[in-house]
Amino acid sequence: MNSKLKDPLIDKLFEAVLCLENTDECYRFFEDICTVAELKSLAQRLEVAKMLEDTRTYGEIAEGTGASTATISRVKRSLNYGADGYKLVLNRLRGGK
Repeated sequence: MNSKLKDPLIDKLFEAVLCLENTDECYRFFEDICTVAELKSLAQRLEVAKMLEDTRTYGEIAEGTGASTATISRVKRSLNYGADGYKLVLNRLRGGK
């Protein structure tokens, strides 16, 4: 993959995430590495992406997640023009490969 983010420190972060074995370990690691607000923001964006993929309206998404329309628009832009990371993860969470 040819990402604009490619960097040795980010590689090490991703390797650290990939070595986590379960949800409890994820909670432990992310509680140490992120603020509560950062973690909630990441979780919110993933839920926004899921709801956009489920063709929910901006109003439904804002009400269901508390996300601003600006956040919803940014996530939608990523879904349409990004690196397909959201689509990859959402597909896998739904049982796809």
